[in-house]
Amino acid sequence: MGFVLDTTGLPVQERVEAVHTAMMFASAPCHVIHEDPGGDVHARMEVWDLGNATIFTHRSSGIRLLRTAKLARQDAMPVIALSVQRRAQGRIEQRERQQVVPPGELLAVDLSAPYDYSWSGDGEAGCLQIPFDQLGLPIDLVRRAAPAVSASPLYRMVTDHVAHLARDPAAITGDVSAATVAAASVDLARAMLVSADRSGRHARQVYAETLLPRVRAFTRRHLADPDLGPATIAAAHNVSLRRLYQACSDAGFSLEQWIIQERLQRVRHELTQPQRRHLPIAAVARRWGFRDATHFTRRFKARYGMTPSQWRRSAEAARE
Repeated sequence: MGFVLDTTGLPVQERVEAVHTAMMFASAPCHVIHEDPGGDVHARMEVWDLGNATIFTHRSSGIRLLRTAKLARQDAMPVIALSVQRRAQGRIEQRERQQVVPPGELLAVDLSAPYDYSWSGDGEAGCLQIPFDQLGLPIDLVRRAAPAVSASPLYRMVTDHVAHLARDPAAITGDVSAATVAAASVDLARAMLVSADRSGRHARQVYAETLLPRVRAFTRRHLADPDLGPATIAAAHNVSLRRLYQACSDAGFSLEQWIIQERLQRVRHELTQPQRRHLPIAAVARRWGFRDATHFTRRFKARYGMTPSQWRRSAEAARE
C-alpha cells in the first residue's frame, strides 16, 4: 500500500502545513514555499515502494522546494531522484548549475545535497528515487554524471520508463512482476549514469551487464506491436541476434516465450476491466500483438487453464 496525500478534502487553512508534512515523508526534508500561499494551494502526492526504490508522484499549484546545506547534512543515506516533468516547466539549481526542464524531460537530482527546485502554476512530476548503495557505483561517479544524463544514449529509454512507472504506480507495485520491474529499473538507472559519465571507466561493463534489463524494458513498451520479435529487439539495442539469444540463454529463459507470456498477462488484466467489457476478446488480443485469434485462445487456455471468455465471465461474476 502506498502513501497518498490529496488536499482536495482538507480545509484551505490546513493545506500549507499538510503539504509540508507530506513532503518531509515523501521526499528529502526541505523548505516548502508556495507560489501563492494565500490562494488556491492544492496538491496530490503518492509514494509507493518498488523494491528498494520508491516511486514518488507530485501534482500541485506553484511550489518551490528548497533544500539547504543544513537540511542536507541530516541525511545519512544518499539518494538519487530521476524525475520526469509531466506538466509545467521545472527549474532546478544544484551545485551552481541551473537547468530548465520542460514537460517530457528528465532530470537527476542528488537528494542528499542542497538544491532549489520549483515550478510556476499547476505542475506535475513523477520520479524514481534510488538509494546510492543500490546502484553499486562510486558516489563521485553518480554525482558527476547526474547533471549530464541527457548525454547518455539511454536517456530517452530511462525517461520513458520513469514516466511509465509514474503513470500508474499502484498497479505496477501491486503486480506480481514488481520485484522484476524494480531490479530492471535500478539497472537502467545505473547504466544511464555510467554512460553519461564522461570518464567512461565503467561504461562497457555496465552496458553489457544491463542488456537484459534494457531488453525487457524495451519489450514491455512495445508489446502492442505485432511485429515485435528478436530481430527488432536486437536491432534496437545494436547487438547481433546471436548475442541477444546468448544473453537470454545465460539467464535461462526463452525470449519468444517470455514475450507471449507478457502479452497474455496484459490481455488477462484488460479482460477484468469494466471499461473494456464492450470490446470483443479478439479486439483486446489484437491490442496486445496477437494477430491470430485461434492461436491466442489456445495459448491463453494453456497458460491459465480456461478460455478467455471463461476468464472474463469469472471476473464479472466476482464483481457482482
